[in-house]
Amino acid sequence: MSDLRSGPRDVDAWATDESPFPPDSWGRTGSAGAGAAAALPWGFALVVVLLVVGRLALAPHLTAPALRTWATIFVAICVQALPFLVFGVALSAAITAFVPASFWTRALPRHPAAAVPVAGVAGAVLPGCECASVPVASGLMARGVAPAAALAFLLASPAINPIVLVATAVAFPGQPLMVLARFGASLTVAVLVGWLWLRFGRTGWLRIPSRPHGDGRKWARFGEAMRHDLLHAGGFLIVGGLAAATMNVTVPREWLTAIAEVPWLAVLVMALLAVLLSICSEADAFVAASMTAFSPTAKLAFLVVGPMVDLKLIALQTGTFGKAFALRFVPVTFALAVLVSTLFGWLLL
Repeated sequence: MSDLRSGPRDVDAWATDESPFPPDSWGRTGSAGAGAAAALPWGFALVVVLLVVGRLALAPHLTAPALRTWATIFVAICVQALPFLVFGVALSAAITAFVPASFWTRALPRHPAAAVPVAGVAGAVLPGCECASVPVASGLMARGVAPAAALAFLLASPAINPIVLVATAVAFPGQPLMVLARFGASLTVAVLVGWLWLRFGRTGWLRIPSRPHGDGRKWARFGEAMRHDLLHAGGFLIVGGLAAATMNVTVPREWLTAIAEVPWLAVLVMALLAVLLSICSEADAFVAASMTAFSPTAKLAFLVVGPMVDLKLIALQTGTFGKAFALRFVPVTFALAVLVSTLFGWLLL
């Protein structure tokens, strides 16, 4: 029996042998494997030491009020936006899987210039925030809808849907003109941006995301499209939330009170504040109403700009449609939103 264990055997040879004993090399590693195994405990010990030292060194800073405020805002933005993002992704996946492409050619006017305002008005049927509009617009483009019409839908749906309008009416009791001004200004900006893209937009500026194709079954296509969009858009939502939380903490509140006394500057600052705060369109009316130092026109600019241009939206649009698109679309939308809201505020408020 000793000769059976005296020398190394090949594993395959031993597997066909009737000997009850494995070769000496069975279960043993070479010198490189032995070195890595020996270093593993030391690597684990180093990680433990770094964690302990890092906790002791960073603990005083992690409890700073500014950092806690930053963490609260970041979590609030993500938690507030995620349900609507999931809703938008599910709706986009449903459009991809269950709605035939021929439906959109029948539902929208054939001429793109006429399809833009129709798509803008159709945004009233989507009860969601701006996070939901990006994947839905992406799905519409992938199904053959003209990009100009899909972009009008993207801009209009977060601001003129019934939930947002009701929230605005509750936030501004006894001021129905604020609701009317928000509806009119938002729809006007959406249609104008759509027409501008139709006239000056270039195919190379817009990356229309490809939709994953399933095995032919509708529910399989639905699941694949939803997983694809959720993983893709969720990461950019987090990036936008990080940027918005940082700006919330770094902008001093005292500056806002001093700026509110200059009318034209107040409008511009409230528009920029809407970009930085990145508040969901269902809740932004209550924030605007709380800023009593600012004029109604400045508050309207906050309500019109926010659902169309904010940090998390910029991140989502960049990740979905490409950097070349965002570099052109965001400044034009912001400028038109400020101008149109100022005009509506002057006429109605």
